Amino acid sequence: MFKSYKKVTVLLIVSILISGLFIGCTNKTEENNDNAKEAKESTYANSDYIVSPDWLSENLDNGDVLILDARGDKAYKKGHIPGAISVTWQEFSNMNGKPGERGWGAVLDSKKLSEKLSNIGVTEDKDIIIYSDTQNGWGEDGRFVWMFKMAGIDNAKMLDGGFNYWEASDYKLSKKVVTKEKSNFKVEKLNNEYTIDTETLANKLDEVVVLDSRALDEYNGAVKYGEKRGGHIPNAKLLSFKSLLNEDGTFKSKNELEKIFNDVGLKKDDEIVTYCTAGIRSAHLAITLRMMGYENTKNYDESFYAWAGDENLKLVK
Repeated sequence: MFKSYKKVTVLLIVSILISGLFIGCTNKTEENNDNAKEAKESTYANSDYIVSPDWLSENLDNGDVLILDARGDKAYKKGHIPGAISVTWQEFSNMNGKPGERGWGAVLDSKKLSEKLSNIGVTEDKDIIIYSDTQNGWGEDGRFVWMFKMAGIDNAKMLDGGFNYWEASDYKLSKKVVTKEKSNFKVEKLNNEYTIDTETLANKLDEVVVLDSRALDEYNGAVKYGEKRGGHIPNAKLLSFKSLLNEDGTFKSKNELEKIFNDVGLKKDDEIVTYCTAGIRSAHLAITLRMMGYENTKNYDESFYAWAGDENLKLVK
């Protein structure tokens, strides 16, 4: 009986040791995965432009974090990241007139923007995290980060992978409609280092690198969104903002992005101007370029609507 007891004891000890070994390996693997995710964020020249889903998941209850869902109310009501409030880029843009007219879709002036930002509880001390539908959207998260930079707010960041990757990775979701207490935020002056107007661009077209962030058919002349004419700005190089993302909606790695930018012929000291139809997709491209260290990048906010609407400005097909 004693021998049987001794044998059972030995087997029990061995089982515990093996279990500990597997647990240790699992923890080590999880730790390595976490480190890999953190490493991706830190490899970009300006990693302050994005946060990982893990970081946001750990900070959902942080009162100093403001989460904005930029997909629209319909998608928001079907499910969203807990604590997020629903916003659209249109709320913070000039909607006078109609698509295709100059100024439609451009960011609001400082006074109107101050009111809109106050309505969603923006304060200078909050970390603002914006997410969108990275697979089917127009880069709304990048547009919001660009807008916040214009407004003098530096702590606004995109969620890497957006809602798509968050949902696919089984992070928490909610259907609770969230509102925030109104703040008293004031935009003193829009930071024009992040943008360029039509006249300035036309006068220095030979001095800047112009990137068209639209789709290939638009670049070649397709008129799909009310544009007065089709084609592209002279000397513009095609670089769709979608080409910077993986299939799951996350950003491509530093090396992959560098190769894309090198293939287009970009240099870190270039003055770069991005555009699309109304400055949404191009804002995402501009912010991504800045994230990668191309600091002298501007989003042509009036974009193709303004350029195509002026018969005196040349277009190429």
